[in-house]
Amino acid sequence: MGQVWEKFKKNTNVHRLATLCLIILVLYAARSMMNTILLTFIFTYLIVHLIRFTQKKLPNLPSQVIVVLAYLLVIAIIYFAITIYVPILIKQIVKMSHSLMEFYQSDNMDWLTQYLNHYISDSEITTQAKHGVTILVHALTNVGTLTIAFFMSLIMSFFYTIELDSMNEFSHTFLNSRHLSWLFKDIAYFGNKFVNTFGVVLEAQFFIALCNTAMTMICLIIMKMPQIIALGLMVFILSLIPVAGVIISLIPLSFVAYSVGGIRYVIYIFIVIMIIHAIEAYILNPKFMSSKTELPIFYTFVVLLAGEHFLGTWGLIVGVPIFTFLLDILGVKSVKKKKPKILKIENKK
Repeated sequence: MGQVWEKFKKNTNVHRLATLCLIILVLYAARSMMNTILLTFIFTYLIVHLIRFTQKKLPNLPSQVIVVLAYLLVIAIIYFAITIYVPILIKQIVKMSHSLMEFYQSDNMDWLTQYLNHYISDSEITTQAKHGVTILVHALTNVGTLTIAFFMSLIMSFFYTIELDSMNEFSHTFLNSRHLSWLFKDIAYFGNKFVNTFGVVLEAQFFIALCNTAMTMICLIIMKMPQIIALGLMVFILSLIPVAGVIISLIPLSFVAYSVGGIRYVIYIFIVIMIIHAIEAYILNPKFMSSKTELPIFYTFVVLLAGEHFLGTWGLIVGVPIFTFLLDILGVKSVKKKKPKILKIENKK
């Protein structure tokens, strides 16, 4: 038995595969905390990236000062968002909902109403209404859960980054474990790979979403569309979904455009979205995805479908980064561009 164990520890590929399976099992067991885990990683990655970038410009500035200033700025943004922009956003969402209802109740939609009344009975409508209420309650519950996860993630990422040097130093001690050093070295290996691939792709998609949102909002302002903030927030969230997000945003934007300027505005919106999608595909993706981690569109949609099935809404956002990480682990396609690592736990010689 001892010889088998020694052979297992010496075979790097075997014990790394076992470690990867163990990590997957642990994450599956903690799937109810996935919101907190992913948000904590994202916040920590961004703050560590900010620390490394700032210290390149100001080498003598302590990392603790950078972290405190960054989180004070985040708190200020949250405060102004809650007190100023959230009421405006709610008001604009309500107006947008009324506009959509007026669109459905307009004379142009009588044919659709008559068609639905002909084929759908009152009992089915009642059932669907009850189902809609259930979905609404579930959505409100999810919003509350996500809010708690958001603030917990901010707190955890703050304590991690405020003690970044001591965290890295303490993490090194696991590599010297008398019995399980191989396990912690494997975790360090996968951790560094995960940050290098997942972080690069997620950060790139975040900047692409910002650019898409900015371009879309400028076009909407020129077209004098209503509820710009609400529409901008919707476009930003959907733009976090690779490839499909920009196309999905075309549907609600078309409804609002029709209620404002008729079919002419729908054509304008269609042209705008196609131009923005072309800019994303041929300019933004090559620039931000300079490590050549792009996937063919077919693979992207397959990954999005699988991600939504296994991870829900999060799967649409992190599905492609996770798939890219697995490709890197398997040696199929590596990310050459290096980014600041959250954990510097390489083996010391």
